[in-house]
Amino acid sequence: MNKSIVIADDHPLMLRGLTDFLISRGYNIIGSAEDGNTAYSLIVKLKPEIAILDIRMPYKTGLEIAEACKKNNLKTKVILITFDKEEDVFDQALECGVFGYILKEFAIEEIETCIAQVIDGKPYFSEEIVSYLNASTIDKKPETLDSLTKSELKIVKLISEYKTSQNIADELSISVRTVDKHRSNIVHKLELDNKPTSLSIWATLNKDFLN
Repeated sequence: MNKSIVIADDHPLMLRGLTDFLISRGYNIIGSAEDGNTAYSLIVKLKPEIAILDIRMPYKTGLEIAEACKKNNLKTKVILITFDKEEDVFDQALECGVFGYILKEFAIEEIETCIAQVIDGKPYFSEEIVSYLNASTIDKKPETLDSLTKSELKIVKLISEYKTSQNIADELSISVRTVDKHRSNIVHKLELDNKPTSLSIWATLNKDFLN
């Protein structure tokens, strides 16, 4: 619970509302900002474990901050809050290695779940955005899915439920090493890159095809 957090939003009411809410829930808010430059400076200086950033801010957008954090190997995990449902914005966020993507209208409802997942090293995306993107790509089952074996499909389904390699190993009564070998094969077959979150993101976005 006591993870350090920086929050940035150029709408003072949203910034104050989210900050007050998280403080009331016992979170450790160590800095807040109303523009991107200040937000990035706080991240560099204070090295928070989590940064909750509005996507559209003056001087630097949340996406640009996430990109800068990734480029400079900063360990801060970025959660973006936004009104954007566009697929290309979401794709850019994934490219920048963000750990969370929450729609503003659900920010208060989802932020605690999101923080808990992110602390656990698992990406979290608003169910609304995942449903919306799935709806916009309806009937577009990824062709690469057919290349997976039944065991691999079972593992991908468990990954879509945010299960760790250890959880999956326990559930399937196999070793973590075997799970990791399967994961490596799955990443290869699905033609994904080797970023740690790529398979989790793919599984989340395609969970409707895994049943």
